[in-house]
Amino acid sequence: MDSTSLGLIVRRERKAQKLKQAELAAVSGVGIRFIVDLEAGKPTLQLEKVLRVITTLGCDIAITPPTGGA
Repeated sequence: MDSTSLGLIVRRERKAQKLKQAELAAVSGVGIRFIVDLEAGKPTLQLEKVLRVITTLGCDIAITPPTGGA
């Protein structure tokens, strides 16, 4: 997973929910430029805002710790 892959997932889900970028921005409490940058895979976006958009779309992020010895 990288920022480009995450952006594509966000774009796909936004379109599946028939939301325009401006609509998603408004309901997420972020600017439209943030949505544009997120969907484009910009790697330096604020994590809190990214999580807010993902939550607004009804998506989850799962983090799996590495397997093996510690």
